[in-house]
Amino acid sequence: MHITRYTDYSLRVLIYLAEQGDRLATIQEIADSYEISKNHLMKVVHQLNKKGYIETVRGKKGGMRLHMAPNEINIGVLVRETEQDLSIVECFSTKNACKIAPVCGLKGMFGQALKAFLDTLDKYTLADVIQDHHRPQLVRLLQIA
Repeated sequence: MHITRYTDYSLRVLIYLAEQGDRLATIQEIADSYEISKNHLMKVVHQLNKKGYIETVRGKKGGMRLHMAPNEINIGVLVRETEQDLSIVECFSTKNACKIAPVCGLKGMFGQALKAFLDTLDKYTLADVIQDHHRPQLVRLLQIA
């Protein structure tokens, strides 16, 4: 299973904002903190806002913050919402052209593996990601004031 950069950045934004509390953060702050592209983050932030994970405030002193408590943000749900295609093999996709798909045993195995992967992620929330004993290190690594 491969998680796209889009999902990775979505998780990073949420982790950063969870550490901020109610303080507004900007896209530029987050991009600088992770040393990643501001342009990529703009798309991510737009979707996170649209899906209700974050709220944005416009204006000179604007920014964003979590719209939900970290324990309400399920990692499995987020992955399903941010991944465009969870087809880990061709036979899962609508454009399946594999000749052996009707008789291949791999589809069932990969289906079980994908289900187990998502079932595991469903057990965790953003609160599990930002565990208290890691918070001081996380804040330091992200250079959060």
